[in-house]
Amino acid sequence: MSNPYQSVGSVATVASSISGSGGLDGQGGDSGGRVPQMPTSVVARRLLSYVRPHLGSFIVSFASAAISVVLQLYVPILTGQGIDLIIAAGAVDFTALAPLLVRMAVVIVLAAAFQWLQGYCVNRLSYETVRDMRVEANDKLFRMPLSFVDSHAHGDLISRVVNDVDQVGDGLLQGFTQLFGGVVTIVGTLVFMLSISVPMAIVVVLVTPLSVVVASLIAKLSNHSFSAQQRIQGQLGGYVEELVGNQKLVDAFAYGDRAQAGFDAINAELYTAGERAQFLSSLSNPGTRFVNNVIYAVVAIIGCVCVITGVPAALTVGQVQTFLSYANQYTKPFNEITSVITQIQTAFASARRLFALLDAAEETPDSQDAVELSYPTGDVEIDHVDFSYVKDRPLLRDICVHARPGMRFALVGPTGCGKTTLINLLLRFYDVDTGQIRIDGHDILGLTRKSLRGAFGMVLQDTWLFEGTVHDNIAYGRPDATREEVEAAARRAHAHAFIAALPMGYDTVIPEDGGTFSQGQKQLLSIARVMLTDPAILLLDEATSSIDTRTELQVQAAFDEMISGRTSFIVAHRLSTIRNADCILVMRDGKIIERGTHDELLGRGGAYAELYYSQFSG
Repeated sequence: MSNPYQSVGSVATVASSISGSGGLDGQGGDSGGRVPQMPTSVVARRLLSYVRPHLGSFIVSFASAAISVVLQLYVPILTGQGIDLIIAAGAVDFTALAPLLVRMAVVIVLAAAFQWLQGYCVNRLSYETVRDMRVEANDKLFRMPLSFVDSHAHGDLISRVVNDVDQVGDGLLQGFTQLFGGVVTIVGTLVFMLSISVPMAIVVVLVTPLSVVVASLIAKLSNHSFSAQQRIQGQLGGYVEELVGNQKLVDAFAYGDRAQAGFDAINAELYTAGERAQFLSSLSNPGTRFVNNVIYAVVAIIGCVCVITGVPAALTVGQVQTFLSYANQYTKPFNEITSVITQIQTAFASARRLFALLDAAEETPDSQDAVELSYPTGDVEIDHVDFSYVKDRPLLRDICVHARPGMRFALVGPTGCGKTTLINLLLRFYDVDTGQIRIDGHDILGLTRKSLRGAFGMVLQDTWLFEGTVHDNIAYGRPDATREEVEAAARRAHAHAFIAALPMGYDTVIPEDGGTFSQGQKQLLSIARVMLTDPAILLLDEATSSIDTRTELQVQAAFDEMISGRTSFIVAHRLSTIRNADCILVMRDGKIIERGTHDELLGRGGAYAELYYSQFSG
């Protein structure tokens, strides 16, 4: 037999399902994906902190960009010298021109090589940074309290980890590509222009900031729209995720038209925000290009005056051509940056959403002196516990239960009375407001969560199966289990017969959520999963509700065998399944109003008797 106190891996995985099946008792809500505004400078600093571990790629990329740009800036000098070698019609100094052309070809090839190296390093830098961000975001989700997951649309959280991180990567890729080359280009061209003519260089430097001013104004106008676009995109993702995950209900209630109308409304809002953002950002590039063309025209006119009059500086035709090339290259980085302003702004909007997730309060960590719960006996004591999801709306009030090892407790009562919430508290998915819950005499607040949850095995009404083989699904809580142990657990759960009839038996790959398996078959696999782990304490939340009566009798017998010697809490609406419970707790409005055995409660003629006879009045 396997270790009866083996940890149950499925407990953490189905935490969300517990809450969804009544954990919030109607108190939860989606935040809509709204995030607090964060200054752009703060976002930029935080993004750069993710770049720091990849400093090698950063340095090589910047150095390659510098070398490539310097080589490219050397080409106009060679071009100007070549023009000056064309003295007049039919008078060309070919002797001096030939080596000049060879040198130009070598410079162009080297510039292209270093430009490729820059692109390679920037791509690597971007993708490695995005990988780190996605890993951190994913790890963060596993450290979040269940209350955070309950209060946010799951599709919006997925969008932050997947879509928003991708948008940040695209922005980094475009931003670094333009930044590295742009900085060196601006500095290099300025140096070369000053070496040719100080007055003309000053003209270019004084007029160029106009393009920066234009781009900044447009960026400020469009920033809000880009933030709204990312927020609505997350909202749309959450809406679609809900519809796809519950397609059967959508079809069963003929909700398709209304679902489409809801989708169209959110999509229209996204279209409006995206159109506004794209329109405003699209003004940036033509606006700066117009300013840069004005600069080019002014430089050309002043250059012609210099050639003809020598005022304010004596220049040759070749030098004017070189200067015009530099003036064009000097303004080019501003054009390139404004051309990718859309990706950069989208990246910053996505980064804000991602950082809002990363900054959210995490689940309170285990205390440094937390105790490992080793080989629990299953003694559970709930001592005057109060709890509420919303502080001014109390849910559980003065709950007192003492389950000794091996006792079988049943929880009954109307929907929303707090049955599933009590299970949430046992597993520390939420912490009590007042009172204590003790396992084997230890306050669960002083136990490590891993060891605490490892003492429990759980079967829910809503099953969860993942894409993989039948064997892997059953062995989820014990990946090291042998085939014989898996088959033994399946036999005890009365699942072996239908598994053996599958095309590849236990090696049959089933799709996500069980695919075409019936609800009863999926429930049997979930029961086999827990039977394989043989935990110290069992939590059964409507575990047999989806199984036919004949199979229920067989599974109930298997449960009786598994429950023997183990503490168990059974949430049930079908009262026929809990007749043999050692103690039945009847709950209403967050309180235990009756407790006793089946026969005792029927004899009292109270709330339990009323529930029982209402089910069997026929």
